[in-house]
Amino acid sequence: MELAKRLAALAAYVPAGGIAADIGTDHAYLPIFLIEAGISEKVIATDLNPGPLESAKRAVEKRHLEDHVDLRLGDGLKTLLPGEAEVLVLAGMGGNTIKEILAAGPGVLKSVNRLVMQPMADAGDLRIWLAGNGWKIIGEKLVDEDGRLYQIVVAEPGRELFDDKLCLELGPRLIEGRDPLLNAYLGKIIEQYERALSGMASGKNNAAREKAGLLKNKLERIRKVVGRCL
Repeated sequence: MELAKRLAALAAYVPAGGIAADIGTDHAYLPIFLIEAGISEKVIATDLNPGPLESAKRAVEKRHLEDHVDLRLGDGLKTLLPGEAEVLVLAGMGGNTIKEILAAGPGVLKSVNRLVMQPMADAGDLRIWLAGNGWKIIGEKLVDEDGRLYQIVVAEPGRELFDDKLCLELGPRLIEGRDPLLNAYLGKIIEQYERALSGMASGKNNAAREKAGLLKNKLERIRKVVGRCL
């Protein structure tokens, strides 16, 4: 099975051997690829909704992989027992949703060696949570798929050395590694902040002016990071 760029980037961070769990599997494209490529010996594929899981079931049966892909209906990590999976993949959902799923399953999380994540939004909030809860970000990658930039965040148990919230928000490994798409990524962030500031320009009360001042200060800090990176 040939994967889209985003899913292929996720698969590249799943270590060979062992059991992975794809939380929110949708059509089970990633689990099928991991099995057929010989990366994982077994994949637990879960989804909260019956519809996507039924689609996943059809895809798995079509490729005769029922003995290798374990489909489960349920909410987040509640579908897993501690020690069942060494790697968790959480993709295609918001960073705060990923954070909530992880926080709700501490028993399962303790037995996991790696988290492979692709937050659709709020990646900074997710990184800050990881750093504050015993996870070190070991890899990050930007993927351009159909003109949209996606962030891949990979973490393992350990101490995150970066404690600067802005660096965590932007992506410490993206910055350190000078990701090929870093220029475009930081440019989009600056553009978003500039638009927000422009919208606040007409604010006349003290609260609005204070908020605009904080945003302007943050924008200047981001520009300094950009200056160091590019």
